[in-house]
Amino acid sequence: MEAPLLGFTVAVTAERRRDELTTMLERRGARVVLAPAITIIPLLDDAALHAATAACVAHVPDVVVATTGIGFRGWLEAAEGWGVGDALRGGLRAARVIARGAKPCGAIRAAGLSEHWSAPTESCAEILAALLAEGVAGRRIAVQLHGGPQDDFTDALRSAGADVVEVPVYRWTAREDGEPLRRLVDQVVTGQVDAVTFTSAPAVTALLDAGGDRAGAVLDAFGDRVLAACVGPVTAAPLRDRGVPALVPDRARLGALVKAVTDALPARARRLTVGGVTIELRGHGAVVDGGFRPLAPASVALLRELAARPGAVVSRARLAAALPSGGEGHAVDVAMARLRSALGAADLVETVIKRGYRLRVAA
Repeated sequence: MEAPLLGFTVAVTAERRRDELTTMLERRGARVVLAPAITIIPLLDDAALHAATAACVAHVPDVVVATTGIGFRGWLEAAEGWGVGDALRGGLRAARVIARGAKPCGAIRAAGLSEHWSAPTESCAEILAALLAEGVAGRRIAVQLHGGPQDDFTDALRSAGADVVEVPVYRWTAREDGEPLRRLVDQVVTGQVDAVTFTSAPAVTALLDAGGDRAGAVLDAFGDRVLAACVGPVTAAPLRDRGVPALVPDRARLGALVKAVTDALPARARRLTVGGVTIELRGHGAVVDGGFRPLAPASVALLRELAARPGAVVSRARLAAALPSGGEGHAVDVAMARLRSALGAADLVETVIKRGYRLRVAA
């Protein structure tokens, strides 16, 4: 199919780049659910960033670690707004600036500065290993954070004797309107979404917090039917720490994240040959011999229940229990008629008198 994500529903929890991510997913055919998990504190209003900037101006660091391009640029822009832009840049020129990859390098050079070294793997772990290997005792190190605390990184430096200044660029906090996130919890638990994308670790934590006593059910869903897709290993850490699998692209970029989702969801789809016809089950529809057929939620529920036991008779009572809103035998009959019509071939699902229904799969 030209639209590889047609039939799949993907949730976007990002705020800052949600429009870009949404556009990329929709171009590939996905139905997108927006549920921003966190909100960004405006830089000029951030007292913690102001204090960290003042500390770097008053006592120039020996080493500055730039972790993100947009964060480094934002830091310099905020300093300009506070009237200390020249002083901060002067301090950065005197310091040894280390970049976590190409984007921070670009921001450093755009500011008229030069990086001393850039981590080839674009990982904080590589930077930490290099700093510890050369020794950091007695040195002042400023670490530009990216969204939240990086305790493993900064604690390791402090334990080795460094004086660490944490620069909290683009800090996140919980959104005042938590309703979209609570709806997403329902959709994850009930399997109404096929994947949830995360661009920050705090967004993962925010979703689990929104789940409350259903956080375990959210984690179970991610371990089973719903794909958790994270832009990088730092973002995936809250899930992996709980033993939950997460899809992480090779490069921590939105484009790479979308490609990983585009490759993974069709590969996870259930495929059956029914009555000589190939059927691929997708979140809100089915691909029948290469053509997409949208399905109502009740029809999707019935098809999934039948496909779980291909060729076996499934009782009307079991099918009724699978319907999203429950129901009795008549509700099953109505939903089954709609399913047959949507599939375009009534004989793909057989009626077994007084017993139930079955997919016409050869034994």
